[in-house]
Amino acid sequence: MSTAPSRMRAEIEEIPQAAARLIRDGREALIAAGAALRQRNPVMIATIARGSSDHAAAYLKYAVELVAGVPVASIGPSVTSIYGRALRLEGCAAVAVSQSGKSPDIVAMTEAARQGGALTLALTNTPDSPIAAGADIPLDLMAGTERSVAATKSFVNSVVAGLCVLAHWREDAALISALDRLPDIFERSIALDWTEFAAALEGRPSLFVLGRGPAYAIAAEAALKFKETCGVHAEAYSAAEVLHGPARIVGPGFPVLTLCAPDTAEAAVADVADRLHGQGARVFATSGLVRRARSLPGVTTGHPIADALPLVVSFYVFVEQLARKLGFDPDNPPHLNKVTETR
Repeated sequence: MSTAPSRMRAEIEEIPQAAARLIRDGREALIAAGAALRQRNPVMIATIARGSSDHAAAYLKYAVELVAGVPVASIGPSVTSIYGRALRLEGCAAVAVSQSGKSPDIVAMTEAARQGGALTLALTNTPDSPIAAGADIPLDLMAGTERSVAATKSFVNSVVAGLCVLAHWREDAALISALDRLPDIFERSIALDWTEFAAALEGRPSLFVLGRGPAYAIAAEAALKFKETCGVHAEAYSAAEVLHGPARIVGPGFPVLTLCAPDTAEAAVADVADRLHGQGARVFATSGLVRRARSLPGVTTGHPIADALPLVVSFYVFVEQLARKLGFDPDNPPHLNKVTETR
């Protein structure tokens, strides 16, 4: 195991401060963005993103649909960048998420959404980037410089920014209050120990990561990080979808990480974790409701829309440790760059 501290670990430890900075210093801009959405009263919201940013957008999809009752759909950037098709988005809003703000396809799709009639918001950690220039409302994530290839604090701040805009759009005092508590919640999340799950991965080339609702977006992010930092094949599934076919390959010793937020889906997700344990899998779940699977610790925020987000902070700590245990440099995974310029 490498004993040298990684930039990824340092950036994970910066998450509470980054979130606090965004909530404090970005408040006026986030309130204004919420007011703009309230004035637009969109009939639909499109998201534009790739990679970790797309997982942040997926989290926001569930949050918007659950809080505002407005449908959210992801638009494939290649619709514009490769296929050259314009979309009609009158009466809609579009949210682009990009840490660098430089990927040509994300920039092109954002500009096309604006030209198609959408009110466009850009969540980016690079306020002078092309995506910020091409959007109606650019929002600085204020995560600070992120040098590790694996996005951590920029992912978290992308979700926090989107949730803040949603809370101010809907004038949801309970959600605003929960978001204000997040920096302290993240501090506690960093201190949690998930290393027990590492033993389940020994000698195993692949695993499932499960979730539902906002926690499914976190599962997708976790699966990506397993591949990116550890070279381990991980697939994310909805805890409902996994039973429609993927469960066929789950047998003795198959590792499963189940991310349960304490919301109305928790009991159903815990039941799936126990069912897969019954097939012989080594299942770990962030829930006290499991009866057969092993329970991992989690921290709650007091609000069901925000409760899944601390899970990713605890997971980041775990996966960084796992990467170093396996002898990898989590900051510089092979074949990958910090900025991926796809078209």
